[in-house]
Amino acid sequence: VLYDGMCPICLTEIRFLQFLQRNRPGNVNFIDISNPGYDGTKYKHVSYEMAMEEMTVIDEKDEQVHRGVPAFAVMYGAVGLGWLGRFMMWSPVRPFMEKAYAVFAKNRLKWTGRAEECPSGSC
Repeated sequence: VLYDGMCPICLTEIRFLQFLQRNRPGNVNFIDISNPGYDGTKYKHVSYEMAMEEMTVIDEKDEQVHRGVPAFAVMYGAVGLGWLGRFMMWSPVRPFMEKAYAVFAKNRLKWTGRAEECPSGSC
């Protein structure tokens, strides 16, 4: 899971997911893209800018990069919340989830007080 450790909202969710996986050590690797040493070439060439655009998860089983709502579904499934991931991906619900997440992703820097450091919407 590639996440923005400078985003308080994102960090709260990641900490919750880490708590959920406490009995499954090593099942999910959480990579903070805000660390100065982040190197996208180690993570399927997902650059910092790409990871800042939307939630990104790399599924090592099928070596696939998932972004946006599908990334949440994979991530939740890996920590024991598969029912939530399936609900988000369910055809009647997914369009709402996609729209809601698009609004969040577009505004999260502003909502978390970081709009000035990333005026173009990406850093």
